[in-house]
Amino acid sequence: MKRRIRMVGFDLDGTLLTTDKRLSEYTKEILRKAVSKGVVVLPVTGRPLNGVPKEISGFPGIRYMITSNGARVVEDGKTICENLLSVEKARKILDIFEDYDTLRDIYYDGQGYMPKAFLERIDEYVSSPAMAQYIVSTRVSVDDLREKFEAENRSLDKIQALFKKRSEQEEAWKRVEAIGDLEVTGALDMNIEVNAGGVHKGRALCWLAERLGMDREEVMAFGDGSNDLKMIEEVGIGVAMANAIQPVLDAADLTALSNNEDGVARIIEEYVLSMY
Repeated sequence: MKRRIRMVGFDLDGTLLTTDKRLSEYTKEILRKAVSKGVVVLPVTGRPLNGVPKEISGFPGIRYMITSNGARVVEDGKTICENLLSVEKARKILDIFEDYDTLRDIYYDGQGYMPKAFLERIDEYVSSPAMAQYIVSTRVSVDDLREKFEAENRSLDKIQALFKKRSEQEEAWKRVEAIGDLEVTGALDMNIEVNAGGVHKGRALCWLAERLGMDREEVMAFGDGSNDLKMIEEVGIGVAMANAIQPVLDAADLTALSNNEDGVARIIEEYVLSMY
């Protein structure tokens, strides 16, 4: 299992960040050490670009970010690759999401948009106060999401919805998948995230590695949710957090301690820094 790792990608929520969305001092120290050794470390997240905490986007030595589940790859603040969801597909997805009591948002150019009326009821859809605060503080509120979508009338990074009922989420998931040529995943317990077909974290991370002259065997990735699964499967060493969903745990090469126990940093220290 020991091999020299040159790139480390990590999901944020449920992985690098604690449940209350903090980055521990120990984790910061280990990231600094990895950067000093020339290891490329970067967030690989479902969040839009503007939703990445400044503590991470501005972290010394972090030059790259993969956001919106791989729809957007950023270098030094500038997008170097984007794989967007078509207007036609997005419209069909919105039609489905609107059939249920959902908190919906759409992402353009690294920014998420949500209906104001629903943002004011965020606690009905998100049980974690920290997650609710993150959403409220990073989304641009609009009076009518459908109106915003039709006014933009252009391809978008991603579309997602938060559900109240498990049965409705499961039903909607099947309906969205039936549209075809879409990447349907989720990062939260009751959400659905949709990207263009073939767009996922694993593809984006391996694309970046190749661009930087690295083999995928030199890449390590950490994750916990269904939108991390393909990333875990495709890199050289896939690491599941102890709090990960079962399919991610099953696919991983290693299991780290939970996100509240500095799991990412401890694996980097043991398996990455020890090779330098």
